Amino acid sequence: MSNPAPSRVVAASSPAASDNLALYELQKPFVEPLLRLFRLTNTALDALFYDVGVLTRALLAQDTVVNTGATRNVVSSRHPLQVLDLSAATNPSGSIIIVDAQLAPFVRQPFEDMKQFIDYANGVDGAALHTLAITGVGSSAYGAVAFAWDVSTAIGEPVAAVVPGYGLADVVPQALGGWFGFGIYDALQSAAQQVLASFAPSLAMMGKELALSTPGRVLAETGAPVFRHGSAASDDVHAILEAVPAITRLVGHSKGALAIENALRSLSAPRAGGISVFTLGCVIEEEFSDNRYQQTLGWLDALGSLNSWNRTPEHRAFTHHSTNSAIPLSMQVASCVAPG
Repeated sequence: MSNPAPSRVVAASSPAASDNLALYELQKPFVEPLLRLFRLTNTALDALFYDVGVLTRALLAQDTVVNTGATRNVVSSRHPLQVLDLSAATNPSGSIIIVDAQLAPFVRQPFEDMKQFIDYANGVDGAALHTLAITGVGSSAYGAVAFAWDVSTAIGEPVAAVVPGYGLADVVPQALGGWFGFGIYDALQSAAQQVLASFAPSLAMMGKELALSTPGRVLAETGAPVFRHGSAASDDVHAILEAVPAITRLVGHSKGALAIENALRSLSAPRAGGISVFTLGCVIEEEFSDNRYQQTLGWLDALGSLNSWNRTPEHRAFTHHSTNSAIPLSMQVASCVAPG
């Protein structure tokens, strides 16, 4: 897959950037409802593909309820429960969420600034963090955290869930049926973002605050972000791997596996070679011989098989594409990523 040519870095303080910010604020009330609508749809889909029931029950046992925006959760000042906000309305622009199934507070407040997350991961507080989890097409914070919860439970360590920003470029392939052909999805997404960055930079910035906060981020001449590695998720993973050497395990489901493949492809061989890769529901190219790949594909997973391009996984299971344990014959995350 070819990537867009690197673009010139534009300082955030430039007049063009200031003009774009003003135009962004003007257009935001008209475009943002559309993005929130798609995010809300993805929250519903997350209930199909990820173990949201397990997450919700586990947190409820710890006196925490999950707000997804799909239902009304009214909590009075006298209510003993805390509320974890994973709603589409408040997580549209990308974030990194730390999930630790063994240690309170279990789910940290999202990092919405990439530099802040990198500083945390490289600091004393983040010393135990070695794993990134990346979910599939358009997943919201709800699905990302549910998947990371399953991974954290299996490995007994904290996990960083990557929730890519959701902008207009993401809407284009999804509206065209981007569920089939992950490579085509990325190509459409990247091309749409490039066009927006060149001709409608204020719209290209919408939903991409996490991407814009990445240190050394390459921007178009207009100041808008472009995708260097195929998608927003790939760019986020690549930036983290370059900046946080302690991250040595990547776990991807569905299109999240392709995001891992693209992110690894442009890393130096020594850095990529020290990373363990676990994929579920999509088999990627094993381009680094030193990598420890463990890829699982279900015999009943037509979507995953279609997007694996006849690649052979290390493990086959009698499962379908979903990881929701409430659905019969679903893929069990613990058996795919457990140590040993």
